[in-house]
Amino acid sequence: MFSSDYGLLSHLWDGLIQFLADGLTQATWWQAIIAALVMTHITIASVTIYLHRHSAHRSLDLHPIASHFFRFWLWMTTGMVTKEWTAIHRKHHAKCEHEGDPHSPVVFGIKKVFFEGSELYRAEAKNQETLARYGHNTPDDWVERNIYTGRSRLGVSLMLIIDVALFGALGLTVWAIQMAWIPVTAAGIINGIGHWWGYRNFEAADASTNVSPWGIIIGGEELHNNHHTYPTSAKLSVKPYEFDIGWMYITILKTFGLASVKKLPPKMAFGAVKPVADEKTLEAIIANRYEVMAGYARELRVACQREVEALKSRSGDVSALEAARRWLHRDDDKVPAAVKPQLAQARAEHPVLDKMVTMREELRSLWTGTNATREQLAADLQAWCRRAEESGIAALRDFSIQLRSARA
Repeated sequence: MFSSDYGLLSHLWDGLIQFLADGLTQATWWQAIIAALVMTHITIASVTIYLHRHSAHRSLDLHPIASHFFRFWLWMTTGMVTKEWTAIHRKHHAKCEHEGDPHSPVVFGIKKVFFEGSELYRAEAKNQETLARYGHNTPDDWVERNIYTGRSRLGVSLMLIIDVALFGALGLTVWAIQMAWIPVTAAGIINGIGHWWGYRNFEAADASTNVSPWGIIIGGEELHNNHHTYPTSAKLSVKPYEFDIGWMYITILKTFGLASVKKLPPKMAFGAVKPVADEKTLEAIIANRYEVMAGYARELRVACQREVEALKSRSGDVSALEAARRWLHRDDDKVPAAVKPQLAQARAEHPVLDKMVTMREELRSLWTGTNATREQLAADLQAWCRRAEESGIAALRDFSIQLRSARA
């Protein structure tokens, strides 16, 4: 009898050890890693669709089923509270690149934001003034007040228990990957590198960049310059070669009635070239001013390249022009101080470039001025086009003609 009981206990003990080692799924290490990557991708999708596009910017509405799923999933996998994340992100846009921005590499430096972005987030989450001013229109139901808010550790602890139950000892690795994913990708890469390195489709007022044209790993958030240009758009891709996987998921949710899109990026339309620009032309230009300035930046870079090639043919020093080609199309406050003397030299020695920079600022005044009437601004646009087409600079002439074909 004793031997039989001992055998049963031994069998149960061996089963418990096997369970703790392998979990319910008995997954191999590579299967567990795949599961971890799938779950972290769901987390990324929840951040970009629910927290970012729905809660912070109201670019889409979500059905309660989808909304509650995202809230619950984020509570377990990140411990983040909707009101805190939303408020911090809205403050980032309101104070972008200036004092008060919770996580700007321009303010704190790229090293601190990349490696300590999650610490910056947690510090700002304790700022009650931030939550009160920027956290409006976020969930305030019983579940939010009594389960999610103030109980972040409970959520991530529940996730740990689930991971260990599913994968055994490997569940600890799965959980660690889940806990590190958002601090590295969102806090480090998007908040850090997304304001420090990459390409820019638009000359937005801040230093935002697109980290990659294929927004897959971080749910489309890689297209950060596009987002800062059109922050209330539910779609982050704007160019034919760009892909926003978050938008693909939103489209799927929309198909099943779980999401409704409120706003998309504007797209500039063109028609017949008008004899003179009028108020409708002005309206179209102002509505699409970021795209207009991006087009102008391309023309300025082309003009710089032509000047470089012409100077090379004469065996001249092209160092100032090379700097101009890289920086002259950027706003003055985005140009490194060490480069500015070279840009001034390039403008002084190349009247075409100087004229184009001057005309760019005059064009920008059409939407930065606050005192002029629509009639006066339309007259200013007509005068700008006339000067551009009489400048003798082919790039300015062609750009002006294209502007006269813009329509709202």
